[in-house]
Amino acid sequence: MTEFSHFDESGRARMVDVSEKTETVREARARAVVTMRPETLAMIREGRHAKGDVLAVAQVAGIMGAKKTSDLIPMCHPLLLESVKLAFDYGTQHLEIVATARLTGKTGVEMEALTAATVAALTVYDMCKAVDKDMVIGDICLLSKTGGKSGPYERQDG
Repeated sequence: MTEFSHFDESGRARMVDVSEKTETVREARARAVVTMRPETLAMIREGRHAKGDVLAVAQVAGIMGAKKTSDLIPMCHPLLLESVKLAFDYGTQHLEIVATARLTGKTGVEMEALTAATVAALTVYDMCKAVDKDMVIGDICLLSKTGGKSGPYERQDG
């Protein structure tokens, strides 16, 4: 197993030094799922929510979340993201959110993609909690990543 890189020899937290790393194109995809009542899902899909277009707001929130990742996660490097995209897919009782973050740089964008998907899911919850307090946010995971020394990763269980 690989050693944890965010601790120094004394066991103290540290930001990883990436100054010697090579810049590569890096991309990461992450998912979050919001489970809800079918009526809530229909309201979102049909644009009938009194607060407006839930997915448009969630999309902007996800992008903003990705851009603020280093402010939220202590050891993340501030990154110059080149692209953040969110996609939404309806199930029978859930909304799947997939965020893709991309840049050319010295460190990966997995945390930015995970943050984007999570913040978008939290925004859906916030906008819809008045009509469905039983929503559940889950299945937050990294789906894939490319670039960097460790090479590509693809989640095997979808």
